[in-house]
Amino acid sequence: MSRIRVERSHTLGREGAREKAERLAERLASEYDVRYRWNGDVLEFKRSGADGSIAVGEDTVRVELKLGLLLSPMGGMIQREIEQVLDKSLG
Repeated sequence: MSRIRVERSHTLGREGAREKAERLAERLASEYDVRYRWNGDVLEFKRSGADGSIAVGEDTVRVELKLGLLLSPMGGMIQREIEQVLDKSLG
């Protein structure tokens, strides 16, 4: 099992960052069959072979992802994709 953790700062405020996280979750749900729900300021998501969370703060966003055995070899690629999406969305 592989773990990914990416944290980025932002200037969107908590609500702005929550909106971005919600849009991302909607996209993941439609493209990759991801289920998600909010638990306070943490968006929890899950799909076969992976589960994780997006913790939204006033000035930071932290993504944590656990990959199962089949997705673990793709961990580096998945982490780069997460970093690119966060940099684009929060920049």
